[in-house]
Amino acid sequence: MKTMNMRKQNTPPGFSLLELMIAMTVGLIVLGAATSLFRTGMNATFIVAQRAETQQNMRAAIDMMNKDIGLAGAGITGGVQLPLGGGGGSSKYGCDLTGTCYVVAHTYPPTNYLYGIVPGFNNGVQGGAVIPSAPAPAINDSITVIYSDYNFPLFNYIVTGFSAAGDQITIAPNGTVVPPPPLITAPGGIQLGDLVLLTNNLGSAVGEVTGFNTTTIFFANLDPLNFNQSGATSNNIKAIAGGANTSIHRLLAVTYYLMVPAGGQMPRLMRQVNALPPVPVADNIINLQFSYDTYNTTTAALDSNQPDPIGAGESPNLIQKINIVVMGQSMTPQGDRAQSMYLATSISARDMAFKNRYK
Repeated sequence: MKTMNMRKQNTPPGFSLLELMIAMTVGLIVLGAATSLFRTGMNATFIVAQRAETQQNMRAAIDMMNKDIGLAGAGITGGVQLPLGGGGGSSKYGCDLTGTCYVVAHTYPPTNYLYGIVPGFNNGVQGGAVIPSAPAPAINDSITVIYSDYNFPLFNYIVTGFSAAGDQITIAPNGTVVPPPPLITAPGGIQLGDLVLLTNNLGSAVGEVTGFNTTTIFFANLDPLNFNQSGATSNNIKAIAGGANTSIHRLLAVTYYLMVPAGGQMPRLMRQVNALPPVPVADNIINLQFSYDTYNTTTAALDSNQPDPIGAGESPNLIQKINIVVMGQSMTPQGDRAQSMYLATSISARDMAFKNRYK
């Protein structure tokens, strides 16, 4: 009887459960490390992008302020005395034609004097609003700079007559100017709320434009900025009416301040000119501070980094340099990852009254 030999069937090799578990664990560790590395890289890219955007935003803000502040006092060296007496009160800055004022203290310094620079210490947020993200102590400043506007050639006109009340003037192009200047009603010309400086042999006066046509500019009494004070005892347009060789220039009174929009939006830097509506300059600006290097007439030296020269009893006419610190903050859906950074610069007040301290 034959015996049958049964062949053993070869089983294909495989992994045990333990081997599978070890392999899965190692794979998960590698995948987790790769995910963590990817997330770290994305966060780093996100932070760098935020910081670059914030810095670019602040640089745009400082560049705009640099242009205006660098011209402070141009054409009005020493400033101009505004109306005095008669119960008209002080003239205003940082306000528009509707009477809305955008900084808390908005009148020209004591004696109603128009300086080339009006510091606004701790007066830099519209309505006195609080900016929670501003670093303590939360000091925000405004600044107002005044200078002659040479972009529109209003200085190429001559004043041919005043009304007796000082509430209007007639003008005509200077016939010696070639080519003739454009009409004051042309684009870029006179606008309601503009400030006009008139100077002749009887003195100087500033008025706010409340109406105009091609030959006449009107200055209604008690205008929104309170420059036209026909009842003032001196330094109004009425006081210089009838003077000879009257020159005329447009002034720009530019105020920078912070505004906190409704709806939880980040604060923004605003620029307001004469009595025109303000316009935004840069978003996400949470802190704005100015200090001033001022010539001290007693010590014949500079008082550096004065935050409040008027409060210290020093004249804004003696400001030689303006130091600016701007703080911006990025805006992200995850507020806890917002980036904040400072940018600082200094601007020479080259058109202000000069005092030589090197003597």
